[in-house]
Amino acid sequence: MYWNEKAETMPREEMRRIQGELLRGAVKRAYERVAPYRAKMKQTGVEPGDINTLEDIEKLPFTDKADLRDAYPYGMFAVGMDEVIRIHASSGTTGKQTVVGYTRKDIEIWNECMARCMTMAGVTRGDIVQVAYGYGLFTGGLGGHYGAEYIGAATVPASTGNTKRQLQILEDFGSTVLLCTPSYAMLLGDAVREAGIKGKLKLKSGIHGAEPWTEGMRRELEDRLGYKAYDIYGLSEISGPGVSCDCEAAAGLHVQEDHFYPEIVDAHTGKQVKDGMPGELVFTCLTKEALPLIRYNTRDICTLRKDKCACGRTLARMGKITGRTDDMLIIRGINVFPSQVESVLLGIAEVSPHYLLVVDRKNNLDTLEVRVELREGFPFDEVRRVEELERRIGKEINSTLSISADIRISPIGSVERSEGKAKRVLDLRKNL
Repeated sequence: MYWNEKAETMPREEMRRIQGELLRGAVKRAYERVAPYRAKMKQTGVEPGDINTLEDIEKLPFTDKADLRDAYPYGMFAVGMDEVIRIHASSGTTGKQTVVGYTRKDIEIWNECMARCMTMAGVTRGDIVQVAYGYGLFTGGLGGHYGAEYIGAATVPASTGNTKRQLQILEDFGSTVLLCTPSYAMLLGDAVREAGIKGKLKLKSGIHGAEPWTEGMRRELEDRLGYKAYDIYGLSEISGPGVSCDCEAAAGLHVQEDHFYPEIVDAHTGKQVKDGMPGELVFTCLTKEALPLIRYNTRDICTLRKDKCACGRTLARMGKITGRTDDMLIIRGINVFPSQVESVLLGIAEVSPHYLLVVDRKNNLDTLEVRVELREGFPFDEVRRVEELERRIGKEINSTLSISADIRISPIGSVERSEGKAKRVLDLRKNL
């Protein structure tokens, strides 16, 4: 199924032509209306007239969160506040909030992109969509909400939290689609198992994003909740969820590239890498009016491919996010991403996907401790079996990451759960 067949199956050359035209307009608009962009471009010796083709995009400077925070709250807006009809913002957990504005056209485009993504995940007018993302300044709740309504599906604004009530809604309302973070879906899966209602649910699709997750977790979720799990990607600075999403083929996330032009660049040189090679994901907003971001470096690490998908879509496809360059842990000189540890744990049948990485420094040496829970039915009181399991997990992590880790196995429920983004890392070195 397609929501916008023309855009989603457009020949590559036609897409590039449209992108080139939109890029020239976006750069001109940013230069003329956004002082920080004008200053950056003058500093690098680039003017809008220098951008004639898509290849010229590499002449342009990058943008990042620091630029948005320096211009807090509205200094990066390209329109007056009389044209802004909605404001969202990031959580601000690592500094000042990044503030995002939307014109009426921006909202319409966002709704369209969400409808495309949700249609990829099988959503139709006949569905009941339970939106369990948080509502408010976070873009997840309202993004999913208006996307579902745009399709014409019955939309349940459950928001996040109150797991008991979420289960009641799932069962009593007959929800067929669930939107939430993958970690909260895992928590709901635990609750569904405990309540013994898996066979009573009508769920067919789960659309999960806002944090990286692995193929192993996809399989876990599908087993626990009895649906097909789809990965959706977005970030508030670009628009919110709906930048890209899985289709039925699950062979990468289709980017809505007639609105968001993607690049993968080398983290050290800033140069574009070949298709299929990993690097930092960079987006240029081709059609946004209020916040026309140019070459915004997400710091997310993934790959990009542009061949035609089995589903028939020709849109470029992102690989799953494997980590972030700015969230990457460096332990004893080795780069470690939580998703790598997660992949190992999901291959161990005796433990659950709930885990916490504790990084510390003892005697001037970095240490890594992995706290993980047993699955239901494993005898926690059989010390020898638990110790053997800890050794096996440690060996697997060492083989995968080339780093030793202390494994601490705990009973079910001992690792803190999250109703939003899961906290996977506790880095105690920051307190030293």
